[in-house]
Amino acid sequence: MDCREAILSEQTYDYITDFPVNEEEVDSVLCTEDVGDRFHVIYVDNGALPSLEVDFYEYQGIPKLYGLMQIEGDAPMIPKAANTEPFDPAAIISSGISQVQGPPLYLTGFGTLLCFIDTGIEFENELFRDELGNTRIEAIWDQTDQTGTPPEGFLYGSLYTREQINYALRNENPKEIVPSIDEIGHGTALASVAAGSVFSGFRGAAPEAGLVIVKLKPAKDYLKKYYLLTSQALAYQENDIMLAVKFCEGFVRLFRRPVIICLGIGTSMGNHAGSTPLSAYLNQIAQKRNLAVVVCGGNEGNGAGHFRGSLAGDAPMNMGAALGTNAFPATLAQSNAREVEIRVSEENGGFYMELWGRRTNVINVEIRSPGGEVIPPIPLGLRQSITFSFVYERTRVTIYSTLVEPTSGEELIFFRFVDPTPGIWTLRVIGQGDAQGGVFDLWLPLLQFQQSPVYFLSPHPDITLTEPAMAMDIIATTAYNPANASFYIDSGRGFSRNGMPRPDLAAPGVNVSTAYGKQSGSGFSAALTAGAVAQLMQWAVVEGNNVFADTRIVKGYLLRGARREADIAYPSKEWGFGRLDMVGTFTSLRS
Repeated sequence: MDCREAILSEQTYDYITDFPVNEEEVDSVLCTEDVGDRFHVIYVDNGALPSLEVDFYEYQGIPKLYGLMQIEGDAPMIPKAANTEPFDPAAIISSGISQVQGPPLYLTGFGTLLCFIDTGIEFENELFRDELGNTRIEAIWDQTDQTGTPPEGFLYGSLYTREQINYALRNENPKEIVPSIDEIGHGTALASVAAGSVFSGFRGAAPEAGLVIVKLKPAKDYLKKYYLLTSQALAYQENDIMLAVKFCEGFVRLFRRPVIICLGIGTSMGNHAGSTPLSAYLNQIAQKRNLAVVVCGGNEGNGAGHFRGSLAGDAPMNMGAALGTNAFPATLAQSNAREVEIRVSEENGGFYMELWGRRTNVINVEIRSPGGEVIPPIPLGLRQSITFSFVYERTRVTIYSTLVEPTSGEELIFFRFVDPTPGIWTLRVIGQGDAQGGVFDLWLPLLQFQQSPVYFLSPHPDITLTEPAMAMDIIATTAYNPANASFYIDSGRGFSRNGMPRPDLAAPGVNVSTAYGKQSGSGFSAALTAGAVAQLMQWAVVEGNNVFADTRIVKGYLLRGARREADIAYPSKEWGFGRLDMVGTFTSLRS
């Protein structure tokens, strides 16, 4: 099969490497794509390899799945022909955006490009046109459409240019010319918040910015099956997102046309310290001149999907004595063990879970089912995969472990629970050797990836920002309600797992006016912040006030001007360095 077929086929595994692979020298490799100068994607004939579900593959190589950061989860927004809900300026007023759109600064994003990597865009919508009715969309790369020609240097999807979109808009049936549709509405809504035009009574943060759009192709079914998602779940692959970032990066014209990349998607996977391939790649390009990266912090803060435990302190109670013969044997009540309770609801076909330990720790685990069956302590080696089937229950648990995960140097234990019995599962985490005192973390899937609710009975609300918000050099946002300046309860919280300050800022993300009415979620706070960054890039690069601006410089401006309250210690796990305030940013520049 050719490269396009290999990329789209369910008979190939997608794999991310940090070293080049010569497909001519490896028989099973059908095609390769480079992502920058560090990462590479290879497409491998899965008939020549062991199944993902029974063998161990490098954790960082298997693409992680990302979800949309809207509070509706998997529910489409159902695009409307027209939005009759009046525009509410609360979000752009509370963040100081509207105040700098007018005199004396007149910052409207003119000369900048906002790039959205999401579900596509409703290109016919008047919110994305100029005063003459022409499109403000520079390009659409639709990864799902194979009828046209891919962008230069890419191997799949179809590229539609500004000229083609304008021609389509003058045609009686525009989608016959540009057959790219945003069926979900999430990408259109984000783009409208950041760059909706003023000609229809709507006002985005940067209404004169140009747009570059990538419509992500859905994740392959084999990956959904591996991560135990339903086939209907709205999930997107890490490698497709990385290639989309590379595409957006190519639109930068140094000292003339800055690009702002916005991601309103996230994942609960990874060590939450910015070591995933996507996070590392975003950190790399964030250092490039005239380019900025803005991401959301996710909506997992209230989802009970994170547990933090310590192997120090008082010994846990003897579960064998307390609960009888169905509990863990009394001999296993180590003082350096901790028990984690996980509630699994009815009709759950399966879920995954990750445990991350410290570099100096060695951790083993044992598992007790709701019915009382126990998987005894598992002596986990340097790198292995073990599957257990319960005798009296249908559940099958596969444990993949690596003592030193390459990108972080930390111990990782990855669990797959297939057909889990409803009820309370208990995981005992046991420290070996001098691991006593070690801290460990567990994360469950995104809320919208769960077939039915799965949650920790004693969750930890912090370190719930989704990746790639933990990458240090990008701009990561949480969400608040502009109506009363209260933190959005569902928004993810920091810090990073290694204690670094995350997020950077909080921005309005509750009841924000979009192309489809008011919406909530951290994705909208990121879109609003991306529009504000376009304003700053106009001032810095287009108008020549700092032509060397990059993500770190722009972030420095935003943090200096952020609004801070006297009774909150900053950086804060919820607010970062404060609330986005463009008026404050420009005031700080003149002082």
